[in-house]
Amino acid sequence: MINILITGGAGQLGSSLAAKLALNTDVNVVIIDNLSTGKKSKVPKKDNVKFIRADVNDYNDIISIFATFKFEYVFHYAAVVGVERTLSNPINVLNDIDGIKNILSLSKNSGVKRVFYSSSSEVYGEPFEIPQNEKTTPLNSRLPYAIVKNVGEAFFKAYQREYGLNYTIFRFFNTYGPMQSNDFVMPRFMRLALNNQPIPIYGKGDQTRSFCYIDDNVDTCINALYNNAFVNDVLNVGNDLEISILDLAKKIIEITNSTSEIIFLPALKEGDMNRRCPDISKMKALLGRDLISIDKGIEMLLEKYKIDNKSRFNIR
Repeated sequence: MINILITGGAGQLGSSLAAKLALNTDVNVVIIDNLSTGKKSKVPKKDNVKFIRADVNDYNDIISIFATFKFEYVFHYAAVVGVERTLSNPINVLNDIDGIKNILSLSKNSGVKRVFYSSSSEVYGEPFEIPQNEKTTPLNSRLPYAIVKNVGEAFFKAYQREYGLNYTIFRFFNTYGPMQSNDFVMPRFMRLALNNQPIPIYGKGDQTRSFCYIDDNVDTCINALYNNAFVNDVLNVGNDLEISILDLAKKIIEITNSTSEIIFLPALKEGDMNRRCPDISKMKALLGRDLISIDKGIEMLLEKYKIDNKSRFNIR
């Protein structure tokens, strides 16, 4: 059996990754999460998936877990996420540096072969070029969340140089799916549209994002593991088709046949970058198939919500 650790595995990305990894009966997945933002209900109910409530930022909380399971691979996804949450809790965000150091130290000392790190498109800050490329775009992050992700990348690279601990850094761009928390833009807009409620947009709505469906994200990350690809390298994981937030709202209203109106709020003072669009040349080669379009992704979400008997968003 191959033992794989996923920290933050009760969140959207970690739980979806665990579910796909668990399809391999030769893999044993251990999930660590303190449930500060994750939910245990998202953890896959599989015989080869084990959940342990623990805080990666507390060394004593996780040292025995590493000693018990002898992990071969670690996916470090635990972090405080979300623009509003990270701006409101900057100290909690900075505490995540302890978790990065703990995971790297324990991985180095217990024979882990490779650690996968969930970085973020936020490390790019306001882009100097579009699309944003792993090698050529300077990192100009300023916000606590982005700075911590940037510091994390530096730690992973330093551990590889000093101790030979292999890594792969995933820079995730907006990933959405049925397990995403309601405070992110895609599920929030979907909830409001399905209830025919007003959809608020900050500023003019001309800020752009590129939305990646969860299956594309997970399949890319798993391929990096099984193909032994992008070892000691950085990989953008997202979609390279830009859409403005205003057009996203209009698209969701159209696809859901909603009567929601769009209302405009004052622009956020910080944290709402103008553009996001990655160069995903490396991701496309690794994924080996077409990405899921945003229209298809929204339709898949809609079907999922219907299957859930409309209870997720109190749809009547």
